Amino acid sequence: MADTDIRQTAERIAERFSEHGDVSVDDVEERLENLVNEYKVPMDEARRSVTSHFAKETGVSRDELGSGGSELTSVGELDTPEEWVTVEVKVVELWEPSSDSIAQTGLVGDETGTVKFTAWAKSEVPTLEEDATYMLENVVTDEFQGRMSVKLNASTEVEEIDSEIEVGDNEIEAEGALVAIQSGSGLIKRCPKEDCTRVLQNGRCSEHGEVEGEFDMRIKGVLDDGNDVYDVLLDREATERVTGIEMEEAKQDAMDALDTSVVTDSMKSILVGRYFRVKGPRVGRYVLADEVEEIDEKPDADALLMEARSA
Repeated sequence: MADTDIRQTAERIAERFSEHGDVSVDDVEERLENLVNEYKVPMDEARRSVTSHFAKETGVSRDELGSGGSELTSVGELDTPEEWVTVEVKVVELWEPSSDSIAQTGLVGDETGTVKFTAWAKSEVPTLEEDATYMLENVVTDEFQGRMSVKLNASTEVEEIDSEIEVGDNEIEAEGALVAIQSGSGLIKRCPKEDCTRVLQNGRCSEHGEVEGEFDMRIKGVLDDGNDVYDVLLDREATERVTGIEMEEAKQDAMDALDTSVVTDSMKSILVGRYFRVKGPRVGRYVLADEVEEIDEKPDADALLMEARSA
């Protein structure tokens, strides 16, 4: 981002506070530069965050300034990584961080389900308390094996709110024929960087650029029960179990063919048309198949009716 663009944005923000308090252009510019250049926050989100910061400092309401924020989204609607959203959630559980770079991690939720959260130590966001309810403004979504999470960062605004949230259970069970396997299935590579598990596209991570990826396997399938259609996602363990193809075998097949698509083709020939029962949470459009069981083909209802009439 050019320094002139940051300066001009800082001047516009400072101008909005000219009648409400002493907010200098230099102070605004310094915060913007930190968010945009160091933390790689998109300018629109940085602008909202900085405006919110100075609104609190000067006691000016955001409504009065018309600053707004990222879009308020329910947990159940989170289905795309790298989006900036606002959520109103209850802290369900806190876990011990796995790294010194993480200040807090745990589970938050609303009426539509639960999602993992991570707060980075360098972001210095307020500490969340278990069973408390918060508005988390400007968090970033992430995804690993179909499981969405949210990350609290330097531009995240944390506000404890007086609201009763009954955390919902978004787990479902479905059974039917696996009628399709979607793009992005089979042998894939993920970014090896710490705390990043993004799927690589042409050898590149959307955050870390060109990297030497680590192999993984998954299935993004379509399950049809005759009435409804479910997008289901199987992780490596479930994929190996239902296909009988282990990771090393898949890697060898891809190496021999110089093409990873041969693995996906093998999975399609093995699985499409077979019947399964899956159980797991629905996150966005996908049912994350924690449990997968092959079942016998469902009898056709019309055939059963004809058989009953002829008896």
